[in-house]
Amino acid sequence: MKTFAIARRILQQLRRDRRTLMLLLAAPLLLLTLIYWLFGAYGTNQAVALVTGPLQYQKNLEENEVQVIRCSREEGLRLLEAGTVTAVVQLYNDRLHVELDGSSNSAQQVLAKLQQAQQSKSGWYGKDRYPEVNYYYGYEGLSMFDQFGSILIGILVFFLVFLISGISFVQERTSGTLEKLLSTPIKRWEIVLGYLLGFGVITLLQSVLLVLYVVYVLQIMQAGSIWLILLITLLSAITALTLGILLSTVANSEFQMMQFIPVIIVPQIFLSGIFDLQGIWQTLSYATPIHYIANGLRLVMLKGAGLSAVLPDIICLIGFSALFFIINVQLLKKQRRV
Repeated sequence: MKTFAIARRILQQLRRDRRTLMLLLAAPLLLLTLIYWLFGAYGTNQAVALVTGPLQYQKNLEENEVQVIRCSREEGLRLLEAGTVTAVVQLYNDRLHVELDGSSNSAQQVLAKLQQAQQSKSGWYGKDRYPEVNYYYGYEGLSMFDQFGSILIGILVFFLVFLISGISFVQERTSGTLEKLLSTPIKRWEIVLGYLLGFGVITLLQSVLLVLYVVYVLQIMQAGSIWLILLITLLSAITALTLGILLSTVANSEFQMMQFIPVIIVPQIFLSGIFDLQGIWQTLSYATPIHYIANGLRLVMLKGAGLSAVLPDIICLIGFSALFFIINVQLLKKQRRV
């Protein structure tokens, strides 16, 4: 009977905590629906720039669901650098020559389709010769860790800092420390800034340690500046820090803080760049901080991009941090007016 009494008490608590109940029931459905839609759209971003080649070869590619853009080599390279196409293809000396973006998620799929179209029965006279492939970005045999490691760095830093800072701030509230601070003449923005600086020291150390370990110990591909990688990683930590503190102001316990993970963090991971997104999914990804973290790290680590190329991502991360900071200050009014 005591066992049933405990079970009844738990069920009654869940019934009163409607947010937890809805999360347990609705979050798995939300995430599975998101995965279903993303997997259905995955692999659609397969486009090549065809400089020279028979019309029949172009038709073979299009039948294999590869978008073909006829253009000059110079224009094709610009499209390749912008990420619009995965390869620049041209035929000369009786051979197919491919300049491939090896950092793209669809690089190997596109390369296979290029060869498949070449070997088609209705193909052209060079079908028995393997294409000559030059890796414009990346290299042949690029490992999965090299390809996705840059994204994982951003995701790990963002997730861990968000979780630790959010739970710590909830503990500050539930222990009464925040209430005592609000009863003093200190300004609300000074409180938020103080927490940011305090946690910021730890996130700085974490970011430096993680980047140095991955680059110099695990030997992940690093084509760009280590200082840019550190800067973007640090900005990702600051953005996660401000977001964690923000969401902790509406959570009444550490458990409620954990509830934000499947609805706030996990969808951002799917939209970070692990998949080639198109249409509405690509548009939605622009509203998530992790998109800019992953894009900036990928440009630097896989493509050797400089500051000018990743400056839009850096500005967006600073903007997210500033926005979350301002909202944090405003939400503290609900604690107590100062």
